[in-house]
Amino acid sequence: MTPRDASDADGSRWSDLDRPPLNATALRRALVREGGLWSEVEVVQRIGSTNSELVTRATQGRAGEGAVLVAEEQTSGRGRLDRRWTAPPRSGLFFSVLLRPSEVPVARWGWLPLLTGVAVASGLARAAGVDTALKWPNDLLVTVAGEERKAGGILAERAGEDGVVIGVGINVTLRADELPVPQAGSLALAGAAGTDRDPLLRAVLRSLEEWYGRWRSAGGDPAAGGLQEAYAAGCATLGRTVRADLPGERSVVGEAVAVDGDGRLVIATEEGVQEPVGAGDIVHLRPA
Repeated sequence: MTPRDASDADGSRWSDLDRPPLNATALRRALVREGGLWSEVEVVQRIGSTNSELVTRATQGRAGEGAVLVAEEQTSGRGRLDRRWTAPPRSGLFFSVLLRPSEVPVARWGWLPLLTGVAVASGLARAAGVDTALKWPNDLLVTVAGEERKAGGILAERAGEDGVVIGVGINVTLRADELPVPQAGSLALAGAAGTDRDPLLRAVLRSLEEWYGRWRSAGGDPAAGGLQEAYAAGCATLGRTVRADLPGERSVVGEAVAVDGDGRLVIATEEGVQEPVGAGDIVHLRPA
């Protein structure tokens, strides 16, 4: 499938007043500037996966650092562990960015998904006026009717030797009857003050540019750049009893007590062992 610019979509810009398309021209004007991170912003009407497309472009030398690919609809969107991400057209923000952090040791690149989580949460807090929290390592949580719900996710993939593509999916205007699973949520259902996707996307990308710049300037040191502290402050997983389902069908149960310098979740078990978890599925068992 060949991506098409959203401006070429079937029908006029006002064909869906509840969910108008993104304004690609205005987004480029607002985000692409001399000396800034974002080098190009492309909005396509329909695509399989923004991450897959941008990884392909990056490895083929057709995209540089700061490329942003946004889709009004994804037909093969993916989350962690190859889980599918589905949503109605124009109901959310579905985009990927290409980063090439050459001045940061590769060992610290694992912080990029967590950095993106901090940037997304802080950008949405400013632009949407809704409280958000982070579930380690890459879920965005909102509160709907007193219940914690997942409204977004982040997926990072290597793109060649020197690139990382980070994909972000955020449910913005999904109604209750449109949720893919009962545990999902959206900014609208969480009572967001604003759900206009243009300012939301601008806020998130500006926040990402700011945090990425600080992280790079610190050589990727999460403590020196304030990233580790910011992530811990916004992480809903810390202080809770959790179960980590690990590769090899092993599980660890205990209290999530910290996020260490490598971005791993540290779990204190009943046996008195503090076990760092770098990859796995985390289940919140009890509130903090």
